[in-house]
Amino acid sequence: TAIMAYRKLAADNIFTGEEMLDGNFVLVIDDLGIVQDIISAGNAGTEIERYQGIITPGFINCHCHLELSHMRGAIPEKTGMVDFLLAVMSSRNTDEEEIQLAIKSADAEMRKNGIVAVGDICNTEHTISLKKSSGINYHNFIEATGFVPATAKTRFNSFVELYNKFTGIGNSSIVPHAPYSVSKELFSLINNFKSDQLLTMHNQESAAENEFFLTAEGDFLKLFSAIGVDLKHFNRTGKSSLLSSIENISVSHRMILVHNVLTDKKDIEGLGARINNIYWCFCPNANIYINNNLPDISLIREYSSDIVLGTDSLASNHQLNILAEIKTLQDNFPLLTLAELLKWATLNGAKALGIDKQYGSFQKGKKPGINLINNSTITPLQVPVKS
Repeated sequence: TAIMAYRKLAADNIFTGEEMLDGNFVLVIDDLGIVQDIISAGNAGTEIERYQGIITPGFINCHCHLELSHMRGAIPEKTGMVDFLLAVMSSRNTDEEEIQLAIKSADAEMRKNGIVAVGDICNTEHTISLKKSSGINYHNFIEATGFVPATAKTRFNSFVELYNKFTGIGNSSIVPHAPYSVSKELFSLINNFKSDQLLTMHNQESAAENEFFLTAEGDFLKLFSAIGVDLKHFNRTGKSSLLSSIENISVSHRMILVHNVLTDKKDIEGLGARINNIYWCFCPNANIYINNNLPDISLIREYSSDIVLGTDSLASNHQLNILAEIKTLQDNFPLLTLAELLKWATLNGAKALGIDKQYGSFQKGKKPGINLINNSTITPLQVPVKS
């Protein structure tokens, strides 16, 4: 029998996925990267690898659009939501080879930045070939859009077709894009597609989104006229976009709500018990890029500890780096401890994506990947193999 080789890793701190330990602890892994134990340095014997900085589990990026990677630097900053969306739509049709090269390089960038799993929004087949060979564990969120009720069935069938093309390449689900882009009829088809689904939705990314539901006016009318959508079927609900749309999704489906920039106390309390199956995903650098504002994180964390992080896409960010998102949150919300932020980036993210059996913490038997962070530098010490 082959003798298992063990590695013993120590640093100024070890963040386990749940708590920050001091330098007196040693993480023991086998040569496959499977966690064996965390023991005190006194019991660890010799041949300990010692590092400066903090050892953490691999990072989980709960919201990304890998297929938009070719748009890095293409869209001006701080234009507001509607102009941003129109710019993305007009830049989608790029040369296929350029799209593929950008996808490949963004995947490599995420690996280099210690990201081991990603919730990735898919509108196209563009990421399939990369995902077959990538070491990153991708959950494919096949994104459904269609605000005209009459087209719901036809459009849904095309999303199912795309969903089927991702079979065997990570987990997948069909998800609503946003409250303002999915009709009640399309919501119903998504909701009934399977039981206990993992869903995600862009939520309250801008004030215009709430205004559209409250008054049927504002900047979104410009968006719909630009894309030729007739709004004769739409009546204002008099409620926020979140409370107008979440009622279309059964409580049994876990929902990752992304951005939440304009989410307020009334919204959160209006969710009632529904909040127990919701994860709140923050992508602060993208919020600054598009709208130059940030969510009220101090408010949301009073009601929920199920918070995760995402990078969004290179159309609305300068990098795909979870540590860069953490830095922005530290700068803007000094009350957040590094331990809390790292939990959002590791264990919470793994739970949200339903992959915490392997990822997210240094619990014995897991294979989460291992990062060393030293100020702004990330060094993956061990890259996990997808099981």
